[in-house]
Amino acid sequence: MPDDLNAPLGQDKRKRLPKLPVSAPQLLAGVLGLSGVVVVAWAAFVNDPLGGEPVAVVGTKPTPTTQAARESNSDGKQHARHDGLAGSSPDAAATAAKTVATPPPGSRTVTIIDGSSGARQQVTIPGNADGGTPKPLLDPKLIEATRHGAIPKIGPDGARPSARYAHPRTLPAAKKDSPLIAIVIGGLGISASGTADAFAKLPGTVTFALAPYGADLEKLAERARADEHEVLIQVPMEPFDYPDNDPGPQTLLTSLTSEQNIDRLHWLMSRFQGYVGLMSYMGARFTASEQGLAPVLRDAAQRGLIYVDDGSSSRSIAGQLAGSHNLPFAKTDIVLDAVPTPVEIDRALARLEMKARDSGVAVGFATAQPATIARIADWAKKVEARGIFLVPITMVAIKAKSS
Repeated sequence: MPDDLNAPLGQDKRKRLPKLPVSAPQLLAGVLGLSGVVVVAWAAFVNDPLGGEPVAVVGTKPTPTTQAARESNSDGKQHARHDGLAGSSPDAAATAAKTVATPPPGSRTVTIIDGSSGARQQVTIPGNADGGTPKPLLDPKLIEATRHGAIPKIGPDGARPSARYAHPRTLPAAKKDSPLIAIVIGGLGISASGTADAFAKLPGTVTFALAPYGADLEKLAERARADEHEVLIQVPMEPFDYPDNDPGPQTLLTSLTSEQNIDRLHWLMSRFQGYVGLMSYMGARFTASEQGLAPVLRDAAQRGLIYVDDGSSSRSIAGQLAGSHNLPFAKTDIVLDAVPTPVEIDRALARLEMKARDSGVAVGFATAQPATIARIADWAKKVEARGIFLVPITMVAIKAKSS
């Protein structure tokens, strides 16, 4: 019995609760720690590839083909239904969708990389509707293996790439003395829209110059040869304001040795095959330097190619050096889109005609831009009615002297 008389005054006579072994903050910390262990274990042992990612559930409408399959009856026949297309069945809708998605027969799809942004774009290069164009094969006898890849060479029988891959035009007997014009379109493989327009709108007598930095260059060159375009490769050369104005990787420079420049040239040459020659790109300083340019032209001549000066510099000595190396040579007389407006392009084409009438031969150069392509394509349809013939570049290049 408790001694109530002897208990201190005010002492609680009820039994005290047992004291917990841990404090409340310690208990809370333990619970949080256990929760963390559970989360880590879940992430480690549960295979959830979308764990932590936001997920949205949306309703989708079946495509006509899928819906038709779901509505098929037991005998395999489909029930016709209307999905907002008056008088159309699932078969018709599916066929229409397939027609839009499938490229035309004979066409080829290539990837073009924008040089400034690095963005990739798929471009469909149209071909013959029947798809029957044979693939123009490369001649293995005209290919030399190097550490950079295949580059052109003269064959053991003396065959030259400039002749093997040329597409000369046969002129009417009564028109053999008519003025001739060659037009080169440069930058193919850089502008996606310009490249597609060039293939779709320009006749095979227009020469295509491919930039060495594009993607799928082999496919572009193959398609160009199949459409009977002669092909050049553009070679970046040092301008006066280099490196502020940089033509691109592997640019030929006056500060390098001839061996270093030839090594860079071979890298450029290896980007694709099937071209008839080289064309300068920029290069005002380089084409004015005999020490820099001469070894390059010598190598081109020894490989059976032609050389085309883009006409960007009045100081270029390429014409003189080409003659001394027996290298077939052509030089741009007029840059057609120096001012890239329709009116100025038309005026440049008119000046090109005047040059051809005065000299018998004229060479024009333009870049692969949609507006430029449109004006040249329209001009090409009408120029022969004025007594002038549009021909590929090899037909106007000054022939090499016999050795």
